[in-house]
Amino acid sequence: MSDILKKINQKDPEQKEFHQAVKEVVETIKPVLDRNPEYGQDRILERITEPERTIIFRVPWVDDAGQVHVNRGFRVEMNSALGPYKGGLRFHPSVNLSILKFLGFEQVFKNALTTLPIGGGKGGSDFDPKGKSDNEVMRFCQSFMSELYRHIGPNTDIPAGDIGVGAREIGYMFGMYKKLSNEFTGVLTGKGLNWGGSLIRPEATGYGCVYFASEMLATQNDSLEGKTCLVSGSGNVAQYSIEKILHLGGKAVTLSDSSGYIYDEAGIDADKLAFVMDLKNFKRGRIKEYTEKYPEAVYTAVDESLGYNPLWNHRADCAFPSATQNEINEKDAANLIENGVKLVAEGANMPSTAEAVDLFIDHKLLFAPGKASNAGGVAVSGLEMSQNSMRLNWPSEEVDSRLKGIMKSIHKSCVDASDKYGIPGNYVAGANIAGFVKVVSAMQDQGIV
Repeated sequence: MSDILKKINQKDPEQKEFHQAVKEVVETIKPVLDRNPEYGQDRILERITEPERTIIFRVPWVDDAGQVHVNRGFRVEMNSALGPYKGGLRFHPSVNLSILKFLGFEQVFKNALTTLPIGGGKGGSDFDPKGKSDNEVMRFCQSFMSELYRHIGPNTDIPAGDIGVGAREIGYMFGMYKKLSNEFTGVLTGKGLNWGGSLIRPEATGYGCVYFASEMLATQNDSLEGKTCLVSGSGNVAQYSIEKILHLGGKAVTLSDSSGYIYDEAGIDADKLAFVMDLKNFKRGRIKEYTEKYPEAVYTAVDESLGYNPLWNHRADCAFPSATQNEINEKDAANLIENGVKLVAEGANMPSTAEAVDLFIDHKLLFAPGKASNAGGVAVSGLEMSQNSMRLNWPSEEVDSRLKGIMKSIHKSCVDASDKYGIPGNYVAGANIAGFVKVVSAMQDQGIV
């Protein structure tokens, strides 16, 4: 195992996020490798950590003032052993090859856990849609898709949204794909409801994360009823996590964006959540404006000199990190434990550092890694693909029921795998092992390709 980590570090020394993701998986699947020496002979680790295809391209576009800009576009097609590549597109200045390889690698196992026939990939651009006009975003999306369309398709690679890519961006990209390919297919998921989208897709990641948390609590004969929850972020995942927490009798007290966070001790109820949804989804405002509407809440600006995020330093029972990768460091994890948190369910992709995860596991918290707990988004994307193939739409109750069933199945797979390999209660190892075994089995069936 140390050999594969050494090779990856030597090959791409600057890709620290990818190294982190691979290290976590490789360390937790050791019991599987010990029982299956043929994996070493077949160079499974070398093959599964190398993308099947990486596409990098320039994206020129013109702003409203007539100025030309050039961004970089990416698509990492990581593994197609279980089906066509599936994974989101992220538009954010931080996007680089390391982040997309880490996300694509995680996506392979996450998609395997859903039980749906989809492989894993990820893509995006270092373009920042924040502050851009609709026309500027449209021109960028059209330029981006004018290259990406060559590499995707409903039976090849089906992108979705991610950070910075919502319904607006999906719509512009789909329109350009349709024009260039001269066909209307389910090539993107997260589409508008009146042209091929699925009900419950915006809610899916947040709902799914809370469903998974509920399953974990049920193993302790407990529930979310009466629980105080810390939630980071203020996008779809955070919003719908809070909505489902409210449905299940819990109380969320925090939300954040890149500038800071709000703490509302009374709880973010349905009316307050509706205000946040309007603020973030339509007005594209900042979370600080919450305190202007609800002055009893407290706003705290980001202060990186602290070395920790004070959002994670409040008394609570559960935490749902739903913003971005590595937002919980070791100090944050220690603060969560000290403040009584017993459950952490990741709504974002890898929001906890390796040191934070180790601390959660050492203190026997109920800790759900993102590849398991935030799989609801890709699960409903898969359901959207099914509906597109059949040219029909399921009612919201059916989609929600299927989502809940998938999250319950993922939870069971994690528990069963951790029990089988002698590490009961370790959801990180359980998720990695269950996803790894399924993907590797398919890879072996299909030969050295």
